[in-house]
Amino acid sequence: MDVDAVCLGESMVAFLPTRPGRLADVPSFERGVGGAESNVACALAGAGHTVKWVGRVGTDGFGDHLVSAIGAYGVDTSGVRRDPVRPTGVYFRTADDRSDAAHEVAYYRTGSAASALSVANVPWDSVWSGRVLHLSGITAALSDDCLELMRALLARRPGRPLVSFDVNHRAGLWRPGSDPRVSLELARGADVVFVGEDEAEEAWGVRGASAVRAALPEVGVVVVKRGALGVTVFESPAPPLPESRRRLSAGREPSGAGRTVPRAPGSQGARGTARSAQHGPRPDVTVVPAPRVDVVAPTGAGDAFAAGFLHGTLRGLPVRERARHGHLMAAAVLTVPGDHTAPPARTRADRLAALDDDAWGRLRLGPGWTGEEREVRTP
Repeated sequence: MDVDAVCLGESMVAFLPTRPGRLADVPSFERGVGGAESNVACALAGAGHTVKWVGRVGTDGFGDHLVSAIGAYGVDTSGVRRDPVRPTGVYFRTADDRSDAAHEVAYYRTGSAASALSVANVPWDSVWSGRVLHLSGITAALSDDCLELMRALLARRPGRPLVSFDVNHRAGLWRPGSDPRVSLELARGADVVFVGEDEAEEAWGVRGASAVRAALPEVGVVVVKRGALGVTVFESPAPPLPESRRRLSAGREPSGAGRTVPRAPGSQGARGTARSAQHGPRPDVTVVPAPRVDVVAPTGAGDAFAAGFLHGTLRGLPVRERARHGHLMAAAVLTVPGDHTAPPARTRADRLAALDDDAWGRLRLGPGWTGEEREVRTP
């Protein structure tokens, strides 16, 4: 494998307000980078992994900016294709929380270069070049061609990398007449799935973490996000791997300190998982609370959590530590104004992730905590 992770999907130029208020009232904006998969790519690169972003942008100046800005995080952008006809997508948002009634987002992505991603035009050598392939349900909502591509990427096939899928449900993004429940169909093809309790209920009509797990019996690792309460992680026992996968999953790689090739528990399909549930041990369930965080801005936290969890997965860490690294990366983003920030140093993150449950429960993280010893333990 060429890199640790490949992240495929849309990235846009994000215009972030210089002050709170309605879009109609904000006088100026600062330019940034937005996009779930490129956010994950940048965070993983910041954590020391080799990462490639595969996407499609226009030949315009905004496309130049995206390739340059994402590359500046240390992400390999050689898998990005330039569309000579379609523009790069952009969006504007207010400074409010997404859950706030006053929050506004104005997307200009219809007919964008990213919406033309397809089975016919993606660089397949780049797509399959990582130990992990990270995808998002956002891509499936962009166009029929994008949906066809996602179905191809999430089809179970011998020798594929470990496939991670973040549902990332955005109700306003799905086209009229399309069914957002297609993201459930797609999720069933992944090895690791990230989904919020709220979005599972909205998109799939499934309520509660256990019901989410029951809806995804084929998936080896299901991470159900519960906001400030933390996550519930369901992990199936790993079935025997075919010889090709066993070679990929054995031992440590010399390319990076402490990194292991991720395993794909439950990746043999629905029948293998059902047999494990009936005749073997029940899937492990791990509840991992989130630390208390003094939030500056809530955007980008879900992508950062996915990056932190995959960071732990690539290193072969136990599920509790994987989830805690996800919480820590999310806390890093929550305590800055934008969608990106440098993650905490690995040694420090490892120390925090290894805290006993009582010490973890007293942890409180505020602005600047990633650069200094700023975490606070409360009584």
